Amino acid sequence: MKLNLPEMPPATLLNALATYNLLPAIVFLPARRRCDAAATEAALMRREDAPERREKRREIVLAFAKENPETRGHRHWLAIINGGVAAHHAGHIPAWKLLIERLMSAGLLDAIFATSTVAAGVDFPARTVVMSNTDARSSQGWRPLSASQLQQMTGRAGRRGRDRVGFIVMAPAQHQDPERVAKLLTAPPDPLQSQFRATYSTLLNLLDAYGSFAQVRAIAEKSFAYRDTGQRIAHLEQQRAECEQRVAARLAQTGLELSFQAARGLERLSSAVSRVQERLPQTRAEMMFHWLDEVIVPGRVITLGHTGRLAVVMRRNGGNFVGMREDGRGVNLTLERAGRVYGPIFSLTEKGIDAAFAKVHSKGRSLALPEPRLQSARSAEDETLNILHDTMERLLPAELGDKARADCLAALWEVRADVAAGERAARAVESLRDEIWQPFERCARVLHHFGYLDFHGEKVTTRGQWLADLRLDRPLLVGEALRQGLFDELDITHVAALTAALTADAERDYGELPLRDTLVTLLAKFEDVAYEVANVEWRYEIEPAPEINFSAAATVARWVGGAEWKELVEETRAEEGDLVRMLARTGEALLQIAGLRQAHPEAVAIAARAADAILREPVR
Repeated sequence: MKLNLPEMPPATLLNALATYNLLPAIVFLPARRRCDAAATEAALMRREDAPERREKRREIVLAFAKENPETRGHRHWLAIINGGVAAHHAGHIPAWKLLIERLMSAGLLDAIFATSTVAAGVDFPARTVVMSNTDARSSQGWRPLSASQLQQMTGRAGRRGRDRVGFIVMAPAQHQDPERVAKLLTAPPDPLQSQFRATYSTLLNLLDAYGSFAQVRAIAEKSFAYRDTGQRIAHLEQQRAECEQRVAARLAQTGLELSFQAARGLERLSSAVSRVQERLPQTRAEMMFHWLDEVIVPGRVITLGHTGRLAVVMRRNGGNFVGMREDGRGVNLTLERAGRVYGPIFSLTEKGIDAAFAKVHSKGRSLALPEPRLQSARSAEDETLNILHDTMERLLPAELGDKARADCLAALWEVRADVAAGERAARAVESLRDEIWQPFERCARVLHHFGYLDFHGEKVTTRGQWLADLRLDRPLLVGEALRQGLFDELDITHVAALTAALTADAERDYGELPLRDTLVTLLAKFEDVAYEVANVEWRYEIEPAPEINFSAAATVARWVGGAEWKELVEETRAEEGDLVRMLARTGEALLQIAGLRQAHPEAVAIAARAADAILREPVR
């Protein structure tokens, strides 16, 4: 149950922890801005008693700033020196986060205020972990912490080699829920999630390496991503094997070498017999209903019962149908109310309906379909049953005597259930394997459409070999942009901006910098390429790539154009860490394009120059 208490001021919280010798601490807060604000508040309101520690922090910070000038003048510069506290989250530039980690590892910080993401991959030696919230903020909004997230966060409590135990403190806050935290701490970890997916790059690289769809399919089935499906397949295959063993053991008792295939054939034939017998009409009314169900279709003319009045069938709805009379009035009837049915099927346009009535009046009963007779219907079904029974007899060796034949047939009938169960298991296995393979097949068909893969030959084309080298989120869009020459005659600003629009997260906003007309025109051309690709992806049931990010394009164009880092941060009002990640990602994509020397020599040089323009400090 959430307590809905006011949050303890950061300085008060740290003083309370210091009283009980629970520092240094990691204080987890749900949002980046709250971490920054908490660090600032705590630094202003607390004073450290050990001036030598403060001086040591100043030395480390100044020395670090000489090597990493982008950290000088950071808004938390004085907070970490004078207050001995800091904020740490993805919104800070990498160099600043590295400085915080060095100070914490050296034991020169009393606390850091961090989001839940700091719990993964960073080693902060802390005696105590403070939890103020059981929710976390994501791009999709607020969500509860999972068991694994909480355990990873609380697992930071306790310094290796210095503390015998670590402490977890539940601080009062508006959304604090100690009961939920207690449950999550003892809950089993969340299931591992594989990142293996059916993507264009994955398929191209696997097919190029192993040479056939069968091999790619086998690798996919063994991947951790499909472990649950693989376990179900293994269980079903075991069921099928057990069924076959029971069938083989029973057939062996007959003294003849009867195969499982013979038993499978009998099971299929007996199923066919059952279906034929179910369809066998027992009365004339039943026979007529089945016949009318087959022949009454939209466009045919019928008589309404025995009245002789005509109507055209307009549409069917199960056992009912809607018709139109000659006077234009509609009529709703059940199949049993239909009388004579005429053979021709007419167009349901106004002219076609008029022609239907005229033709039936002129030709009369000569157009009527002959009604079936019960005896004829039954004789056809009986003939089918005789053929099936004869086929079942031929499953057995011809030289068998009557008793041996009877024994074998009895054995085959006894194992029908196991044979059917084995068949069901086999079909289920194939269905599950198709479920794994279908996403790869869809990718293959899209790649075949654009010439990157030969679907029928099961091989990667020359074009697909260079596309496989692009380790990007949207390789097909980049590939088509390269193939259509969009990169060939651009300057570095436009190449960098276009690449940023492709590689940046679609939902991330990097401000509202204005776009030049030439860049807008370029992005519009690329949207045409994206639309072309999306149409093919929709056809093969692949979710198209998200829309391109115009704000990222404008930001990168400004950066490549020579803007200073502080200037870019102020103009975009984006978090520094988010800007660094987007720019680094764009630079990495450009370096990959620059590696396509043989396939796209025109784009290589400009992509390399654009990468150099982007990957300057503080972007690394």
